[in-house]
Amino acid sequence: MFDLNRRFRWISVGAFSFIFAYLLSFLFEGQILYELIDMIGKDSGIYITVAIVSHFLGLFTAGRIIRSPIMAKRFFVGGTLICFAAGVPFFFSASPIVRFWTALLAVSGFVAGCMVASWGYFLKAYTLKNERIKSCADVLILSNILMIGINYITVNFSVKTGLMLSLFCLVPGAVLMWLLPAEQIVVWSDHYEKKLPGEIKKPMVMLFVFVSVITINSGLMYQVINPAFEHLQRLTSWYWALPYITALLIMRNLPIKAKRSLILYVGMGMIMASFLGFMLLDRNPADYIFVDTLMLGACGVLDLFWWSIIGEMLEYADNPVRIFGVGLSANVFGVLAGGSLGSGITGINLPEEQIAAIAFAVVSITLVLLPTLNRELYMLLKGHVYLSVYKDMPANEQAGVIYNVRSLDPLTDRERDVLQQMLDGKSNKAIAEALYISESTVKTHARNIYSKYDVSGRAELISTILKNQADV
Repeated sequence: MFDLNRRFRWISVGAFSFIFAYLLSFLFEGQILYELIDMIGKDSGIYITVAIVSHFLGLFTAGRIIRSPIMAKRFFVGGTLICFAAGVPFFFSASPIVRFWTALLAVSGFVAGCMVASWGYFLKAYTLKNERIKSCADVLILSNILMIGINYITVNFSVKTGLMLSLFCLVPGAVLMWLLPAEQIVVWSDHYEKKLPGEIKKPMVMLFVFVSVITINSGLMYQVINPAFEHLQRLTSWYWALPYITALLIMRNLPIKAKRSLILYVGMGMIMASFLGFMLLDRNPADYIFVDTLMLGACGVLDLFWWSIIGEMLEYADNPVRIFGVGLSANVFGVLAGGSLGSGITGINLPEEQIAAIAFAVVSITLVLLPTLNRELYMLLKGHVYLSVYKDMPANEQAGVIYNVRSLDPLTDRERDVLQQMLDGKSNKAIAEALYISESTVKTHARNIYSKYDVSGRAELISTILKNQADV
């Protein structure tokens, strides 16, 4: 069974990587789209904005459309056909066809957003919770490698050949997704408790704000830094994403116990150094390599951080599409905001010193947000880290955990039984079976326990009890 799930994991990673390569090389500020717009002599602003806004809407609303693994699979496969058909008119630059480009980008962007969000079901089903950071890294690495190849061909040989390769990425993506047995996916795991909407909402809002703010610098990169080096197209066509891939490889292979939160601060420092270098250096190849290495390396660190956090949040979601889509839409929202800011900066010819100051201000805001975000994510996702500590204790020490930590009111014998089962990591259903009571009775006891310990949920309860026990 393990080997079978591992095979399904790689099939799902492969399917999503091809779709994401199409997105990166074409729809989402892709090199192909810029080259096509340049060929017809139009301003790229409206086309890029329509594609990004539509993609954001697709990600953000996908959870309301796709509500089951079967629907996710069908939408994913059907979406590739829609995107392929919508991409064919871009081979033709005749005026009557060009008039439909914005509408085609709107359709493709929205459908692609729903397809990306739908992968949440397959990430949750076929990758173990503590390995989702690797699946996310694998997708980002593979899709960016494909994108580099497509971009190089687009810039140095033929834009239409690049477009053809980008569209044909949809074919293996659809085929691989079709191979996955979506009908066998079990939405809920017996080992994890469903979170109440309030328990997920606050960390999700914090994550959305953090990602949106820090990604503003990505939008500035597209609108300010990249145009400054456009005379180095041959170099930028292949080097652009290499630091990003390198950072992902490093982050992917770090030990599980490595303090990735510290690396986030390093990533923010790299962004600041990148804009400082952009302000002080010239526009030759060596300077581009310096600036791009810092900026894209930081993007790799930060992207994998929030992708993996969203992957962990899927464990507590009844609809993974909604969590995955809304989470990733923050990235798109930040790029959109940064792009608008960058366009404004370009329009008024703001000095590079002031551009760097804006970038520093953005990083400063995220530095203020990060400690609060870390605390919220810890309470949501890491409360169960303490379970391993509890399970490693001898039986008498486990009993001491429950009896020694004071509550506002004494627990009844049955509440102690329920609490012991909670600390053992069991779901409400499993507790009901172990104690021969109904699941609704378990929930009643759980509410009473939360009230007596003055906590809002299971993760906070476990964290409070075992932290206090460590201090006794």
